[in-house]
Amino acid sequence: MGAIPAQRESVARASDPPVRGGDGTLPHVHAAFPGGPLAPGSARALLRAAVAEWAELALPGTEFLSDRQGDDAVVVVSELVTNAVVHAGTDIEVDCRLEPHTGALVVEVLDHHPSRAPRDGDPEPSYGTAEYGRGLRLVAALAETWGITYRTGAKTVWAQLPPGGKDALDGLQAYAGEKARERGLRVAAILAPEPPPNQAPAPAPPASHGEPDRDWLDRGALSFLAEASDLLAGQLDENLVAALAGQLIVPRLADWCAVWLEDEVAGRWGAPRPGEDGTGWGEGAVSGPRLARVWHCSETRIEDLRQALEKESPGPSGPDHSGPVPFPWPGEALGPHGTHGSALAYRLTAGGRPLGTLVIGRAGLISFPDEITGLVEDLSRRVALAIGAARQYARQATISAVLQRGLLPGAVAEIPGVRSALVYEPYDKGGPSGDFYDLFPAGDGRWCFAVGDVQGKGPEAAVVIGLARPWLRLLAREGYRVADVLDRLNQLLLDDATEAADAAARALAAAGGRPMNPGDGPQNRFLSLLYGELAPFDGGVRCTLASAGHPLPLLLGSDGEVRTAARPQTLLGVVEDETYTSETFELRPGDTLLCVTDGVTERRSGPRQFDDEDGLAEALAGCAGLDAELIAERIKRLVHEFGARPPEDDLALLVLQAE
Repeated sequence: MGAIPAQRESVARASDPPVRGGDGTLPHVHAAFPGGPLAPGSARALLRAAVAEWAELALPGTEFLSDRQGDDAVVVVSELVTNAVVHAGTDIEVDCRLEPHTGALVVEVLDHHPSRAPRDGDPEPSYGTAEYGRGLRLVAALAETWGITYRTGAKTVWAQLPPGGKDALDGLQAYAGEKARERGLRVAAILAPEPPPNQAPAPAPPASHGEPDRDWLDRGALSFLAEASDLLAGQLDENLVAALAGQLIVPRLADWCAVWLEDEVAGRWGAPRPGEDGTGWGEGAVSGPRLARVWHCSETRIEDLRQALEKESPGPSGPDHSGPVPFPWPGEALGPHGTHGSALAYRLTAGGRPLGTLVIGRAGLISFPDEITGLVEDLSRRVALAIGAARQYARQATISAVLQRGLLPGAVAEIPGVRSALVYEPYDKGGPSGDFYDLFPAGDGRWCFAVGDVQGKGPEAAVVIGLARPWLRLLAREGYRVADVLDRLNQLLLDDATEAADAAARALAAAGGRPMNPGDGPQNRFLSLLYGELAPFDGGVRCTLASAGHPLPLLLGSDGEVRTAARPQTLLGVVEDETYTSETFELRPGDTLLCVTDGVTERRSGPRQFDDEDGLAEALAGCAGLDAELIAERIKRLVHEFGARPPEDDLALLVLQAE
């Protein structure tokens, strides 16, 4: 049961989104993409192909098209799709059209997480570089107007680009800051498109020339960074990030590079003895980062280079070394033609934490040109962010796995005379679910079961489940009746669970280095719960149950008739001193009780839900004569097949069948 998103104001730069013409002649393309790392590249390719096709067909409005406008649109769609993939985490839809009368090119990117606004510039607390927001600033600089439109279940970020392109000097400053101007990179160069797909990247210049490929720098710098951001953003393993960094840099920007990663467990760099040249790079490090990746344009040199670099473990740079610093040249490891050259080390930091070091080197150079050092510095920030994100994902995945194991029973109890089957599919495979279940012996020949759904997801929901499930077991084993258990659990949610979940929310906000939002404050933690007690006897099973704001259980008789087995009551954690009641009935041999969460009943296919017009009851009626395992499998399959997309909520169902 997801939390209801708060109403938000649009931060659009125009009062209303562009209006589509109704004559049906608009040059238009629409596509949906999975929310993964390949989406930005696919969206760019889609837009390039569409613009070329429109121009070839001479569709209305294409007489206004310019190369600059098309190039700007490719950058805009890349940034908007990347933002949606990283921050919304859902499937996305891209819509592009050309207005026939004005020649304006409109780009729209829709995601399905309306409660999560696009990130637009949270500053990094300890270092001056913002981790997010460059994309939206660049969109604002390139677009004539742009904005965000919220609809039920969706959010669309759109931008309208003028035919001749917009003066993007402000965009350059927002994207690269004052450093870009200091390096003398022209605005047009920064915003130039990437080379055509059939044109291979310009090779690295010969070492003897000592000069970078300026044509590539002038025409491909921004595209290079955009492509690198796309590639790095989707990686969830820090070692893969290090490997990708080497492939991005060599041979385009350097002959070789290496990436060291700090040991996160140790939490600090070693204390190396200062080198003879005073740079702080020496062989005597007591402990230090590990050499995660070495890359050279000649594969035959990689192993020798690795051995040499392992003796030159990088140490901490001082406060005056926020930029690149010289690194000792590895000498003979690069062969007779590589005995001299220039190497630079870049500290990799994100969120105020040092994560490692990136070193680049090129033979035959006295020093790297400013254009190269600046470009690698921009890239190193992206590498650091990707490493930080991968480590955070690894930490969260570990915590979530531990939480999930603790929140769910290790095994479902076997009940004499009852066959049971369970389906449990959390929507977020990497985090704790809001759904939970339990089936356990309560003593005196009784077994109890529960299927519940907590408002919200993540750690806050996990706290509520972590309190509710042990309380259920304790109260059941103390002999409390079903209705009494719900009465006491309701009071617990109004007191202890809310306080504990709010503490978890505050701790989560503090760990992320962000202030508490207004919606993060104290609030009730609602719980829908179906709770029951089974008591086997000769000839059947006596079942007593109650539903508190939960989808009602369905009873399938041996004659194929389906009916509800409880009446609706108030959610737990809403009304103080609420009194709950229960129903008792008998399960005769062949009778089946089906308990589900709203991930089943509210499964969507467009505007329709799975349980519309008693859809779940109809599905259960079609299971007459099947055993518990086959019923569970059939219902799960029908739920999955109901919509074209995978389910967007946690899914749990429990089948209990009298033998």
